[in-house]
Amino acid sequence: MIKDASKYLFNIQDPIGTIKVVAETAMREVIARKKIQTILTQGRAEIEIEVQKIMQQILDSYNSGVDITQVQAQKSDPPAQVIDSFRDVQAAKADKERAQNEAEAYANDVIPRARGEAAKIMQAAEAYKQQVVAQAEGEASRFISIYNEYAKAKEVTQERMYLETMEKVLADIDKVIIEKNAGSGVIPYLPLPELGKKKASN
Repeated sequence: MIKDASKYLFNIQDPIGTIKVVAETAMREVIARKKIQTILTQGRAEIEIEVQKIMQQILDSYNSGVDITQVQAQKSDPPAQVIDSFRDVQAAKADKERAQNEAEAYANDVIPRARGEAAKIMQAAEAYKQQVVAQAEGEASRFISIYNEYAKAKEVTQERMYLETMEKVLADIDKVIIEKNAGSGVIPYLPLPELGKKKASN
C-alpha cells in the first residue's frame, strides 16, 4: 500500500522491482534461520510476519513511501529428491507424539490406582499396628496384675498359675484318673473319655 505518493514516485526508480528484491532478500534472511521442517509445516505464519517486518524496515530506510500490510507465502513442498524421506520423518514424528500421548494416558491411569493401593496398604498397616499395640498393652497389664497377686501371696498364685497351665495343656488330651489307695474290689481308675462318650450318646 502506498502511504506517501511523492516518496513512492521520486525516491525509488523502480518501485515494483525494488519491492520484489526487498521481499526476496527478507525471505532469504528469515528462511536461513529456520529449520526445513518448520518452513514446510506449521511455521509459515511466523515466517510471513517476520518477512513483513524486515521488508518494512528496508523500505522505510529507502523512504519508499510504501506500507507493507501483508505477506503471503506460497505453498512450499520439499524437493522431489527428498520428499519420501521428508514424509518418513513426518510419520516418525507423528508416531513419537502418539506414543507420548499413550504413555501419558497410561501414567494418568496407573498412578492414581497405585496411590490408592498404597493408601490401602498404609491403612491396613496402621490397623495392624494398633491391634498389636493393644494386644501388647493387654498382655503387659495382665502380667502386672499377676505379678501384683504373686507379690501378695506367692504360694497361692503359683498354685493358680500351675492349675491354669495344666488345664490348657490337658484340655485336648484323653485323661484317666487312677486312685492308688482304692480298696479291694474297686476298679483303681476312672476312664473319663469313655464316660464322656457315653454321656454324649445318651
